[in-house]
Amino acid sequence: MKLNTYLASMNQKLGLATKINEKSANIGIVGLGYVGLPLALSFVEAGFKVIGFEIDDFKTSKIKNNESYLKHISSERIQVAIKTRRFETTADYKLAHEADALIICVPTPLDHHLEPDMSFVKDTINALKPSFRKGQVISLESTVYPGATDEEVVSVLEAQNFKVGEDVFVLFSPEREDPGNAKFHTTNIPKVVGGTTPTCLEVGVTLYNQVIEKVVPVSSTRAAEMTKLLENIYRAVNIGLVNELKTVADKMGINIWEVIDAAATKPFGFTPFYPGPGLGGHCIPIDPFYLTWKAKEYGVHTRFIELAGQTNWAMPEWVVSKVVEALNQNAKAVKGSKILVLGLAYKKNIEDMRESPSAELIKLLSAKGAQLYYADPYIPVYESEHEPKIKMESVSVNPQVLSEMDCVLLATDHDIFDYNLIQKESKLVVDTRGRYRKALPNVVLA
Repeated sequence: MKLNTYLASMNQKLGLATKINEKSANIGIVGLGYVGLPLALSFVEAGFKVIGFEIDDFKTSKIKNNESYLKHISSERIQVAIKTRRFETTADYKLAHEADALIICVPTPLDHHLEPDMSFVKDTINALKPSFRKGQVISLESTVYPGATDEEVVSVLEAQNFKVGEDVFVLFSPEREDPGNAKFHTTNIPKVVGGTTPTCLEVGVTLYNQVIEKVVPVSSTRAAEMTKLLENIYRAVNIGLVNELKTVADKMGINIWEVIDAAATKPFGFTPFYPGPGLGGHCIPIDPFYLTWKAKEYGVHTRFIELAGQTNWAMPEWVVSKVVEALNQNAKAVKGSKILVLGLAYKKNIEDMRESPSAELIKLLSAKGAQLYYADPYIPVYESEHEPKIKMESVSVNPQVLSEMDCVLLATDHDIFDYNLIQKESKLVVDTRGRYRKALPNVVLA
């Protein structure tokens, strides 16, 4: 590196680091969903000016009205952020030029072929491209396959004649949000950061140290990308294991929850995972396929990961078979039976329905002719994405409603539900979450 180039690079790095440390840097958060909104508020609360880029009119209007659209983020927190005059939202990507740091938090779903859909990332980078300038740090937090930061971010910057690590600084820092978790939140969850170059990493650590209690640097963006996938593949594979063991234990007349609880008393060498009606959320059902897709490029077939995925995807069918069997024991056919699905969110105490197994349960039971109802206080209206369209409103969980049902299917165990009432007033309960932990006269564990 020529001396002048080196000095220019150091000036960019030191100038940006100084701005960050003095909290005079402008932070741009692209995507104000489950990841972006709490991160944006954390930077505001740390003393930074934040521009939130969001194309969803519903979200921007809610924020402008001092209201939250996420259950675990209070409206009061948004009100306080707005009162500081350091938080604004916009759909105008031209304002990204004002940002010293751009943090991208957009979805990365799978397409119909279970292959990565990178369109949100690509569209975001293209929208930001005219606003990229020297002295910026760009951090991608969306879950991607190893190498995606290089392919989708670095390549675009280099095509604009930016020198990454000298003119601009590129990071990958995987989100680790867990909505509804009262113990862990944005600022106290350790943050993994990988940089395209060592200089990028230095800037990245400086940036995230402002709002995160512990920053964990790794050697590259690819290592950081792989870290995120490992975390969720680990969970997916272990959940797949206990889901498979659940079906075996059921055939043997063994209570799998009793077995897991007993095994969990071992103080070493065992981590408890629990079965359910299938996988939900934006991470565990999706992330493993980002690696299996990329691994094929290297001639590697990830059979272990794919097998776990197949097991987890099969769980809704297995649960429906347990409902059919339980109704049959009560001399009822599933066709025409009134079935109440308890909980639509993919996990308890949140309003997030992404990839929720409850949607698949409703689809399967509807196809069998059941009269379906649902109760979820966090999701007042449900409309299916598949054909034929199903649209329902949440019902109240009260003695009259429960007594009218032929079966209550516990799909998501929100703490707000009165489980004593449900068990007492229902003819039949099929429990997919182990809330009752043991079979009762009218409770079937599934």
